[in-house]
Amino acid sequence: MFAGDKLLRVPGPTPVPDRVARAAARPMLWHRSPEFVELFRRVEAGLKRLFETESDVLMIAGSGTAAMESAVANLLSPGEEAVVLNGGKFGERWLELVQAFGARPCEVKYPYGQGADPEALDAALSRHPGAKVVFATHNESSTAVLNDIEALAKVARAHGALIVVDAVSSLGGAPLPMDAWGIDVVVTGSQKCLMLPPGLSFVGVGPRAWEKAAESKGHRYYFDWKQYQRAAKNAESPYTSAVSLMFALDESLAMLQEEGAEARFDRHRLMRDMVRAGLKELGFTLFVEERWASPTLTAACGGGVDPEELRKAVRQKTGVTFAGGQGELKGRIFRIGHMGAATPLDMVTTLAAIEIGLAELGVDVTFGKGVGRALEVWKSWR
Repeated sequence: MFAGDKLLRVPGPTPVPDRVARAAARPMLWHRSPEFVELFRRVEAGLKRLFETESDVLMIAGSGTAAMESAVANLLSPGEEAVVLNGGKFGERWLELVQAFGARPCEVKYPYGQGADPEALDAALSRHPGAKVVFATHNESSTAVLNDIEALAKVARAHGALIVVDAVSSLGGAPLPMDAWGIDVVVTGSQKCLMLPPGLSFVGVGPRAWEKAAESKGHRYYFDWKQYQRAAKNAESPYTSAVSLMFALDESLAMLQEEGAEARFDRHRLMRDMVRAGLKELGFTLFVEERWASPTLTAACGGGVDPEELRKAVRQKTGVTFAGGQGELKGRIFRIGHMGAATPLDMVTTLAAIEIGLAELGVDVTFGKGVGRALEVWKSWR
């Protein structure tokens, strides 16, 4: 390989486009200057379009978990009940955060590789009428499951509960219209579908969430939403802004707008379908059924090889990097990211790398088998 010939096909961080990287390298700007005010207002408007909301979208310097923690800190009081939908590593993170802030989680656990059941949520809220916040995961990147948030939000609202959604690995790559679906809080991070380096997180906060936050007795300082809302009125953050990442965000939002939401969602669905078809053709077992299949990553196992050995062989021979399993899935699956700055042609490369990896492990693979199937999907795509 030539130096630098690496391709990240993991669920994040994702590749950063040249346009975005160049934007991040612009000369530093004082975050209280008139120029920054213009940047802030432009980015703020772009984020509202991305979230599909008329409500506030707060910008926090921190990872996606920072945004998640802010939601728990602002909405829950110590001892308060909250429903947590848990079907993977990031459902578990909601659970751990609720516990860390002294609230009482009512866990609705669903199997890894399957989606959350709206009827199970309905039953949980009936059993726990005091629970007024539901924490859910849109795209469970540890399992490659995309949950039906629209259906879950309807159930939550029917019980008078808020729904808070982790969309760290899906916002921008899968539909999640915050206002149209009645979602109260959406959190996401910079390093996934937004095509940015890690370091920024975002929180869409709806009217009902603001009302709940005003009543909450939870402790917060750096993550106090009210401070961010107050500062945003002056086009500022309450603390030092991640200026270089804001430059990059401005450029990435422009790129997302240029492509258009529907075209972007279609591109992610096409990449998913190409990868799934190619993997099946090569003898792998897909971890998630079609109805729950994520458009931003795919999980698989089987193929006559150990997932970790395959990842190692592919990385060493081709420079393509996949992710392994997390939690109880460690060593059982491998995960392919196809989100953000990725194209159908990248999926052809990805499947070719897998074929080479299989050959390195001694599997009798017919070169072009998985690639060819993916190309057929691409050719027939509407």
